[in-house]
Amino acid sequence: MFSKTCKYAINAMIYVPGSSSEKERTNLKEISKAIVSPEAFTAKILQVLVKNKLLISVKGPHGGFSMNGDPSKIFLSWIVDAIDGDMLFTGCALGLKKCAEEHPCAVHYKFKAIREHLTGMLHSTSLTDMADRVNNGISFLKH
Repeated sequence: MFSKTCKYAINAMIYVPGSSSEKERTNLKEISKAIVSPEAFTAKILQVLVKNKLLISVKGPHGGFSMNGDPSKIFLSWIVDAIDGDMLFTGCALGLKKCAEEHPCAVHYKFKAIREHLTGMLHSTSLTDMADRVNNGISFLKH
């Protein structure tokens, strides 16, 4: 459902708030290790998250990454949109360029309900919701 890049971005965004504070930031190496992703790939993902104002990046010996705002007010949909764009929210399940009520694909009406439910979940699930599950051992960032 999500691209590989988006999966790593979600995991990074879950990891950062629990590992950084206002005085200390989380560095690339720590994030990469925590989400089991190559450093170069993780660096590119983090750059996109910074560009989309989801993370703050500070260079230097005390640099690293921290949240750009309250994790309880940052939603999963923002990460998905920043990395994968809005196709999950608007795209055709079969990949048709034109798929709408007036010109639907073969699965349009069945997928429409699924997409609406998924969109609602992505817009209502905050980083805090996900991080709490990881911190309580209910969910995991790696296998």
